[in-house]
Amino acid sequence: MTRLVAIGVGCRAGCADDAITRLVEQARAALPARYAACGMALYTIEDKRHEAGLVKAAEHLGLTLAFLSRDLLRAAMPGVATRSPAAEARFGVASVSEASALAGAGPGATLLVKRITAEGATCAIAAPPEDMP
Repeated sequence: MTRLVAIGVGCRAGCADDAITRLVEQARAALPARYAACGMALYTIEDKRHEAGLVKAAEHLGLTLAFLSRDLLRAAMPGVATRSPAAEARFGVASVSEASALAGAGPGATLLVKRITAEGATCAIAAPPEDMP
């Protein structure tokens, strides 16, 4: 079974799809080579469901986009490496992108690429534990 690498994304309201796409590609380029053949999907907070830039970026990248509840993101917070005061104030999570990646990758996940930011978007990548199928 192919392991799934979870790409967490966050953005400011109205963020352009090309900015999100570029940032995801930058984060994917930073992945260790052994993850190149893994399946990948995008994850973000449910509050971003209506962000057209996220939906279009997922289409451009050819990746599924899943929306996760605030509760799932809060449960992943012990693994978050970066704190965003804006995300904490608005959503009650330390980092939308890192928490989304960790929650998307499942229990015991670890960050492979810590949060990076550009042009109003954020991105992080996580994977399940090595011993999972």
